[in-house]
Amino acid sequence: MLDAAIVGGGPGGLSAARRLAAGGWSVTVFEEHDRVGTPVHCTGVLAEDVIASMDLPAESILNPLATVRFVAPAGHSFDYTTATTEAVVIDRETFDSALARRAESAGATLVRGARVIAIEPSDDGVTISLHDREPVRARSVILACGANYAFQKRLGLGMPSTFLQSAQLELPADRPGDVEIHFGSEIAPKGFAWAVPVKRSSGNYARIGVMADADAGVYFSRMLARVRDRWAVAVSDAMTPRRRMLPLASVKRTYADRVLAVGDAAGLVKPTTGGGIYYSVVSGEIAAEVLGRRLAVNDLSAGALREYEESWRERFQSEFTAQLALRFVAQRMRDTDIDALFTLATTDGILPLVRQKARFNRHRDFILALLKHQPARRALFGRLASSA
Repeated sequence: MLDAAIVGGGPGGLSAARRLAAGGWSVTVFEEHDRVGTPVHCTGVLAEDVIASMDLPAESILNPLATVRFVAPAGHSFDYTTATTEAVVIDRETFDSALARRAESAGATLVRGARVIAIEPSDDGVTISLHDREPVRARSVILACGANYAFQKRLGLGMPSTFLQSAQLELPADRPGDVEIHFGSEIAPKGFAWAVPVKRSSGNYARIGVMADADAGVYFSRMLARVRDRWAVAVSDAMTPRRRMLPLASVKRTYADRVLAVGDAAGLVKPTTGGGIYYSVVSGEIAAEVLGRRLAVNDLSAGALREYEESWRERFQSEFTAQLALRFVAQRMRDTDIDALFTLATTDGILPLVRQKARFNRHRDFILALLKHQPARRALFGRLASSA
């Protein structure tokens, strides 16, 4: 019997596997695809300091990002450039493959092409059923299966309380520009659309995508139309964007008897942007630490594993709460309200707040400063106040 079975070979599952295996526990990761890191669901933008702290191979970094252009619903825009590189574009297959090698070097087993179809905890272990394979028994399970919540619902963990739909595709682009973020009900209702330049040895590309409250495929087409000619994007009729549910808040509970959920599978992402790589890695490590202690004393009850949720909440909850508060307000703004906020950004001191307070993975300080900025408060809360 395994000490731990991990469902999903993404950053969260692989980080947990490495930590558990290094502690001497028997760990197997079940990855449904034949290659880790594919297919790519996310934008692949990661904080530069996170990459540095993980000491990953240089080839996983494709290009740095320094300038982003924000485009308002009415079409006017402003650029923001950081003094130093804060974010980079990564190659997810190379990135995830490096994490997989480290997990295997620590002693974990990675089974590719193994789709888990059922998870059944009992008093003496967990039975993991696999498509076209024999069932596996383990003392515990970590759900690292991304934004797919069938197991969580069956195990009583629930669904994310807030989510949007996303669609994204990487396409060849002869003239990619700086990062572009577009807002407005015509392009991405309750979310935003993006175009991110990607530089590979084989040429230039663009990751184009959208997060919206419905029909992300339609809004993806609109975003593609906006940048296609300017960026010289090559589009084939056979290419369709990859669509998925994008969690923006945690599931009801991230632990159960013998079970923990990490990363997107737990809904642990930035509520402002939906970015989740950093939180996947860190929550995977926290889960491994807690699970290792509980395996040692053979107490894998929900009461014992609750320590995992208490730990990630202590580390992240204040950040999540602030970001969710901003999202709650932003999703209720009209296009005219967003246009007014853009005007403020260039005329009334908001950009200095961004430079002073905003960090790629930490938005709380900026959000609190923004909410204290009186002109910004009027733009953010004007509609709510008028409808009260």
